[in-house]
Amino acid sequence: MLKKWFRHMRNAAVADYQQTILSLLEPSRDRIALLDCGCDDGAWTVELAQWTGPAELSGVEIVPERRAQALARGVRAVEADLNAALPFEDGRFDVVHANQVIEHLADTDQFIREIYRVLKPGGYAIVCTENLASWHNIGALVFGWQPFSLANVCERRFQIGNPLAIHDGEAAANPKSWLHTRVFAYRGLIEVFAQHGFEIVRCVGSGYYPLPGVFARIDPRHAAFLTLKVRRPRNS
Repeated sequence: MLKKWFRHMRNAAVADYQQTILSLLEPSRDRIALLDCGCDDGAWTVELAQWTGPAELSGVEIVPERRAQALARGVRAVEADLNAALPFEDGRFDVVHANQVIEHLADTDQFIREIYRVLKPGGYAIVCTENLASWHNIGALVFGWQPFSLANVCERRFQIGNPLAIHDGEAAANPKSWLHTRVFAYRGLIEVFAQHGFEIVRCVGSGYYPLPGVFARIDPRHAAFLTLKVRRPRNS
């Protein structure tokens, strides 16, 4: 029953951060270039464009089957390692989007440098990720368990070390890229982007287990998910 309740809370938080991402997009009458890092099957990428206005959609996706689906949806999806240089020229994009990606990467600095490089001056990025300092992660640590956000650390089983994790006990069915490597808290996420020259626009929380999600807006530092909007300076 507790696991079912956590699943319900998480689903509500996911719906909330998706709406947050959409609300942070800047509608444009002019055609823009948008890059979705970890675009999966492209369905969400296409939805992003419905909010930005006319857009040329590019994506990076490492799973061949999902990349093929994205291509079928009109997303120019390429295979690339997000820990390495992206196969795009400098200043190519108006918007870079990365949802539930940064926590999977071993080289965070390289990823952030590449976002900066491929953005046009004045362009912006929206990055959404799990929050290591959420109350449910803190509670897990009190019990000597893996934090919910760091239960994906074993190739042989989907989640380990936390009996309330929604996929606890399931056999691994995902590629290695789904393992969590680094999970940020509120201040760390902001500071790492600031260190790479980004202007911080806003950081919004979603989900606030076990309380209603509205508290995440008041106290994003302990929300389940963080959505960060940053901008490459116009004079850079």
